[in-house]
Amino acid sequence: MIMLDYASNTPADERVLEAFLLCERRFPGNPSSSHPLGLAAGQRLAEAEAHIAAMLEVKQEELIFVSGASEANNLALKGLARAGRHAGQHILSTPLEHDSVGGALSALQGQGYEVESLDILPNGEIDLDQLKDSLRGDTILLATSWVDSELGAIQPIARIIEILKGFPNCRLHVDATQAVGKVPVCFDGIDTMSLAPHKFHGLNGSGLLVKREGIHLEPLIHGGRSQTVYRSGTPALALAVALETALFLALEERKKRFEHVSALRQALEEGLGRYKKLKINSPKGGSPYILNLSVEGVRGDAFQQRLSDEGVCVSVKSACSTKGTPSRPVYAIGRDRKNALNSWRISLCALNTAQDIQGFLAIFHGLYEELSA
Repeated sequence: MIMLDYASNTPADERVLEAFLLCERRFPGNPSSSHPLGLAAGQRLAEAEAHIAAMLEVKQEELIFVSGASEANNLALKGLARAGRHAGQHILSTPLEHDSVGGALSALQGQGYEVESLDILPNGEIDLDQLKDSLRGDTILLATSWVDSELGAIQPIARIIEILKGFPNCRLHVDATQAVGKVPVCFDGIDTMSLAPHKFHGLNGSGLLVKREGIHLEPLIHGGRSQTVYRSGTPALALAVALETALFLALEERKKRFEHVSALRQALEEGLGRYKKLKINSPKGGSPYILNLSVEGVRGDAFQQRLSDEGVCVSVKSACSTKGTPSRPVYAIGRDRKNALNSWRISLCALNTAQDIQGFLAIFHGLYEELSA
């Protein structure tokens, strides 16, 4: 089996699992309880919060532990929209966003908010000139990914922040799920930012929303004392400690992992360069972890299924997208519906080897000859 779908999920690092199990055994108390075991658990939670905040260079009180990036995106977008409704109902976003962003915005649209989608340039970046023209006095929110999950395009967040300085009513939400631990990330100038550790060898079922101090959100979950007023429920101490561990390892090893994956990506592109009907959709200068491609005349889901039959795991669009529809990001950069339907994604991680790439290329060659004939 050759796994080439690590943008969907990565296996938990053994060190993360050990940290989780040790915490479960050592701290049986509820971190919100006032008895000795609860106080000990609360102290360990505070330590994890402080360490995570230091690694992300944010304040401890700016952290909200959630169940994953989908919840973080919903909490941020719905909360920011409702908090800003006194100033307007105009929201900007892009066709590159994860379904948890698109779904939240669709829900807001159903409540009367005006949602406008910005164009994407051929290099995968937001059209900043259009952004400037689209911003209005009643624009209250811009939602964008840092690295999109289908193309791997990296957005110019610093330049976007500069543009938004002239629009004080407009909040910026950044989905950094495919960025944290892979490319440099800085929270300065951002209002809310989501991430999920299962994208960098942490555990599923946990996530983080970073919320700038002074920003108020209406919670999605009401009732029950918790780590923060913005998210009720018993604090999941072991998941927080696992997130702390996964984040530490991802940042500590980021350059080493990046260089390894970049070398694999280069070998992959060199191997695919010989095929005339193959098109690489991912822009140059994007994340090396994600490679989107298509083969002329062959539907992406058909190629993905044949690769699965041969023991190669790739994806057609992101795992949470609606099946049987064109890739929105691929269509956004090329305006070619057939190519968007033919597209599929390879995504790498540091666990991949040169043997994985060579094995994939050998299998791909046979399938290309069969399916594109």
